[in-house]
Amino acid sequence: MSSGDNTKSKSQKSAKQMLVSYGRIGTLGWFEHHEAHISKINAHVVIKTKRGLELGKIVGIHNYQAGRFKSSPEQVEQYYCNRTKDYPLGDGGRFVRFATHEDLGEQKHLEKNAIGEAKTCQRIVEEMKLKMKIVEAEHLFGGERIVFYFTSETRVDFRELVRRLAKEYQTRIELRQIGSRDEARLISDYESCGQQCCCSRFLKILEPVNMRMAKLQKATLDPSKISGHCGRLKCCLRYEDENYLALKRKMPHRSTPVQTPKGPGKVVDFQILTQLVIIQMETGDRQAWPLDEIEILKPGQKPKRSKPGQRENASVNEEQDAAVSKELSDMGLVEQKSPDDKKDSQGQSSRDNANGKPRQKSENTQQQGKRHSNKNRRRRSKNDKKGGSSNSQNNQYSQKNAPDKNQNRQENKQNPSDGNTMPPSGESKQ
Repeated sequence: MSSGDNTKSKSQKSAKQMLVSYGRIGTLGWFEHHEAHISKINAHVVIKTKRGLELGKIVGIHNYQAGRFKSSPEQVEQYYCNRTKDYPLGDGGRFVRFATHEDLGEQKHLEKNAIGEAKTCQRIVEEMKLKMKIVEAEHLFGGERIVFYFTSETRVDFRELVRRLAKEYQTRIELRQIGSRDEARLISDYESCGQQCCCSRFLKILEPVNMRMAKLQKATLDPSKISGHCGRLKCCLRYEDENYLALKRKMPHRSTPVQTPKGPGKVVDFQILTQLVIIQMETGDRQAWPLDEIEILKPGQKPKRSKPGQRENASVNEEQDAAVSKELSDMGLVEQKSPDDKKDSQGQSSRDNANGKPRQKSENTQQQGKRHSNKNRRRRSKNDKKGGSSNSQNNQYSQKNAPDKNQNRQENKQNPSDGNTMPPSGESKQ
């Protein structure tokens, strides 16, 4: 290796570079300097670019150590991914000096003049009847050039416009056509979220956003609510797109058969963020289950019939049967049974499931059966106290005098309240 190559490599290693943002679009570039220290307060610098003398702002003033940027140019390029048409890193240029208060005051004065220059340009455009719209004007710090940003749907021949503007301002004129998203970056201020627009604050690469992202995030499809100043979908819909896609991959597809703790069903809908699955059961009801509590059934796999669900159905049927039997017993249409007989009859009626196993009685049904039996006992005791003695005497009297029919007829006449005896033939009942 020659001595010239050694000196060149040493100079490259000893060269210090700073990352500066300049221009209205916010182009980034590396600028070589020989400063020993980078101020962390005053971030504005005067730089020399291809366009002329400009005023820029240092990017990441806290990332410098002894005048060197901590990250290498390769790492910065990797951060901004591949080189696309919106790649923010430019060619850069040369560092001149740190900006003073006079430089900042001059820059504000040029920005005020740029507003009037844009209006003058728009007036000339209307006079020439050109199909273009002047968005903004940028007057460079050195005064060597004025850049006009415009939008147009068609190709425009603006050569005559450039001549008239150069004659008006006696300097070089540059017209640059931009899109709707770059227009929003230049003139937008605050969005509906209350924050400054991302494109004008920190976004350098405006990647495309499609309707799939809005539908995936369950955002409203009203264009006025999901569109930004540029009239297109908001850039923030792209921020969480990868997370939503990762969560959606875990969810089962619609109409997928699943097994839940309460029985089988099929998926009808799901919520991505909460990881809840809406399942339609065999009964027609819809229930929400966490993803961890369900099991996706494979093709050919039979669902399991869970016992808790069967116990609930059995308890409901037993309560209904008990209520019906109570009403019938109160009306006197059904003979009362003892608690043991009731248990046996209910045990036999409960053998109607697919497996042939007896259903288990719930605690509520057992308590209701005990209350019914106690009521029936109290009713029997009251009836025995009131009419028990008279019934026993009548029974004894009828057994002794059973052969004598005439006596039985007289007794029936004396006791007309007894509805079980029939009047004799040929006699009318009074």
